[in-house]
Amino acid sequence: MKRLYFIYLFTFFATLLQAQTNYYDFFNDSILRIDYTIGGNIKTTEIFPGQMKKEPFYSGSRTNLIDTKNYGTFRYRIFDKKSGKLIFSKGFCDLFQEWQTTKEAKTIKKSFYQSAILPFPKNEINFTIDKREKDGIFIQIFSTDINPKDYFILNENSQKYKSEIIIKNGSPKNKVDLVFLPEGYTEKEMDKFINDVHRMTNIIFSESPFDKHKKDFNIYAVKVPSAESGTDIPQEHIYKNTAFNSTFNTFNTPRYLTTSDMKNIYDATTGIPCDQIYILVNTKRYGGGGFYNFISVCSADNKLTPKTIVHEFGHGFAGLADEYYTSSVSYDDFYDIKAEPWEPNITTLINFSTKWGNMIKKGTPIPTPDTDKYKNKIGVFEGGGYNAKGIYRPYRDCLMKSNKAKGFCPVCQRAIEDAIEWYCK
Repeated sequence: MKRLYFIYLFTFFATLLQAQTNYYDFFNDSILRIDYTIGGNIKTTEIFPGQMKKEPFYSGSRTNLIDTKNYGTFRYRIFDKKSGKLIFSKGFCDLFQEWQTTKEAKTIKKSFYQSAILPFPKNEINFTIDKREKDGIFIQIFSTDINPKDYFILNENSQKYKSEIIIKNGSPKNKVDLVFLPEGYTEKEMDKFINDVHRMTNIIFSESPFDKHKKDFNIYAVKVPSAESGTDIPQEHIYKNTAFNSTFNTFNTPRYLTTSDMKNIYDATTGIPCDQIYILVNTKRYGGGGFYNFISVCSADNKLTPKTIVHEFGHGFAGLADEYYTSSVSYDDFYDIKAEPWEPNITTLINFSTKWGNMIKKGTPIPTPDTDKYKNKIGVFEGGGYNAKGIYRPYRDCLMKSNKAKGFCPVCQRAIEDAIEWYCK
């Protein structure tokens, strides 16, 4: 385990040394979108490249180009082909990596659509995709060279939808650009969608620490109509013709509301400054889902929506883990308790020094008893990440643990503020 720890430190500091890449030495202000399919089963992961597209206006930071947080189950990295220099990287999660932990993945293979979004390179690059193994170490699963002058990179006029600016606080390159997309809203329900986005925006910015950072966000709503209102509920034989093909019963879990229709989702955001995507589903049924640097999904009209909207954004935006362990899920052994999870709000104590130890007051026992004495204190409480034993969380209760919590715990708040700062530099 010590060997793995030193490998991690070496990789982290090696990456950090390259983190001051000058954006305009290597990139233009457009986007290179690389579409691919990721597939396999519980033992295998394969990448099948698809189309490449040039799209207008990269909205990300011009300073933070290389992801030094080491978050995500996957990452893609961009190397300058001539010098071999790492010039861009991004960690993320997706539906496939969750599906791989289900019982179904033991018997069949499946594939999921995905896209990598990066600033458009000036010169030839090497594009790689890496997967994090159970021990926490990334291994390369795909690599290809890309010439930005390749005439097979599509440069077409995409269908544009009407959009509305909900909040505008400055240049996209120095703000968190959050795009809401409507799912299951018909053309006649677009006014409801815009009203719902305003409501969701108010909910998010009433929650700490977002309440202190409203000025750091731009928020947009793109008006993509669906043919029918609502969403699929397969368990009840309800199927709706919607823009992004969302569905309850993901991985056979009733409340799990997701979509894998990433092609249509990315097509809908073309030309809109976009760091994070939130799919707002026109339903009263409780549900949602969130995937780090991928998408967040939430039902619009459930009584628990105010809790769900920020919980799922905690996943999608800040890479926070679920801290609950009593609710049923479809995963088998999602975390390896012999390795330290990458998420900032759970630990197996394998390498706790990389987590929230510096936020714990002196004298607090580790592990921390789950008693009223430590009700409002940061500690190390057993139970989290779908496991009652072997995984620990920083607070007795938090929005990442239950809908009864008053808000995010201090550890989760710190992770959210770190994410905001990352985008705004």
